[in-house]
Amino acid sequence: MNSNYSPLSRSDAPAAQTDYASDAARWAALVERDEAAALAFFYAVRTTGIFCRPGCVSRLPRRENVTFFDDAEQALTAGYRPCKRCRPTTVPREVEMVQRACAVLARHPEQRMTLAQLSAQVYLSPFHLQRLFKRVLGVSPRAYQASLRVTTLKNALSAGASVTVATHAAGFGSTSRMYHAVRDTLGMSPAAYRKGAAGLAIEYASCETPLGTCMIAATDKGVCALALGDDSETLLAQLHTQFNHAKLLPDQGRLGAWLEQITAYLGGQRRFLQMPLDVQATAFQQQVWQQLQQVPYGTTLSYTELAQALGAPNKVRAVASACARNPVALLIPCHRIVQKSGALAGYRWGLARKAALLDQERLSEPEARLARAQARSERE
Repeated sequence: MNSNYSPLSRSDAPAAQTDYASDAARWAALVERDEAAALAFFYAVRTTGIFCRPGCVSRLPRRENVTFFDDAEQALTAGYRPCKRCRPTTVPREVEMVQRACAVLARHPEQRMTLAQLSAQVYLSPFHLQRLFKRVLGVSPRAYQASLRVTTLKNALSAGASVTVATHAAGFGSTSRMYHAVRDTLGMSPAAYRKGAAGLAIEYASCETPLGTCMIAATDKGVCALALGDDSETLLAQLHTQFNHAKLLPDQGRLGAWLEQITAYLGGQRRFLQMPLDVQATAFQQQVWQQLQQVPYGTTLSYTELAQALGAPNKVRAVASACARNPVALLIPCHRIVQKSGALAGYRWGLARKAALLDQERLSEPEARLARAQARSERE
């Protein structure tokens, strides 16, 4: 392996990079040729025996032939050869310069370093450093520093430090400034995060649908998860992973009406699902998810159109990432977002289910009856 290979460590990864934790998010990034994912993961193609970076110009492989890896060493150990086009075992000079800057920031995450101070440390002009950060990581040096402070805060809270101690360790200066900066990122109060959300009660229930098993989970405030899968055992295991500190309880009866709504929806008997939500999200994810709920039944938008509707035409990749992190299928209809060409992009619960949902919405029961009547009239 080339000795120049030195990817960013996970502790150095900014918030934009951690958006590629799931295979669904990684596939969406691959389909969209997401340059911001270049340092987040690698993908290998079983039919060719080659692995690449997400931004490789090679032809897009079939999803069933793709395996994802966290780093190049994993791909090499699995027996894959590095691509000769994107050269995934080498680090381009511009990436190396960004790595140096990230290392400077990571050594003292509690310090607020200006762009001029940082650029002086790595011997680049402020303008050039800003441009490299945006190109390589998809975020500015300032946003990267902010993500490091949040990571430091999370680590301190998880280790048992008090909110005050964790606040100063992360360099926020005051608790009021910290609360303002992380209220959407943590998804709960810092004190609750410190306790690992222990004591949160979540009820769950499942049913069989035309798209497989559906599992719904809810707090006393509303639905926190809605997933589609092949069996309830797997979905329950995923729920335990997602809410590992919460107390999961079988439904005591209140989720039955919601399951009936879902069954009717998937059967084409209703177009709307009316359930309260209790989902945690960043401010931008909230904007995307709220806009998704405005996409009419039976219609689709491209990621580009969705970004334009949000008034953020330059954030197509961030929009795709927010769609991939949607925790409630159907209730936030991310299945209605497709590629600009109309082709289906990644879907957390499987492309086959996404295609089936779109087909169902295009020809729900009322339209199906009308189509059959028109066909009979034409034959007569």
